Amino acid sequence: MVAKRNIFLIGPMGAGKSTVGLQLSKELGMSFYDSDNEIEKRTGVDISWVFDVEGESGFRLREEKVINELTQMHKIVLATGGGSILSKNIRNILAARGTIIYLKVAIEKQLLRTNRSKHRPLLNTAESSEMVLKRLAKIRNPLYDEISDITINTNNKHARSIVSYIIQTLTKI
Repeated sequence: MVAKRNIFLIGPMGAGKSTVGLQLSKELGMSFYDSDNEIEKRTGVDISWVFDVEGESGFRLREEKVINELTQMHKIVLATGGGSILSKNIRNILAARGTIIYLKVAIEKQLLRTNRSKHRPLLNTAESSEMVLKRLAKIRNPLYDEISDITINTNNKHARSIVSYIIQTLTKI
């Protein structure tokens, strides 16, 4: 039953959506997609370039289109971009087309997990990464909470244990 529904992973950057999503899809025999990777495939450039050329608003339009298309598929695990939930349309699409799992993470862990990444355009500013993450959390965390069916704190957990927990939880609902 678990593998018959779409599973959408939401949460901030560094929460583990891509890592957990890939392992979860393998465990369940489902197809895995990462909305950021799909945008990069379709544009032929990385997310940072899209942000530089089109700005965040241009990127968000692309993101909405990609998520709308992917969520119409069946039996997929989708790792969404951290800011995708800013769009009410995306929130409605996700809620209507699958089970939403919020991977929650503390800002301290986000900093550790994202400190070497050059592919996080929102962190490539003059503002400290910690301040950016705090600002984003204040805006986004209530939206993640609002639309999630399941919330999992990923702070001190390995991907394998998170995947096991997700599967156990999904079999109960």
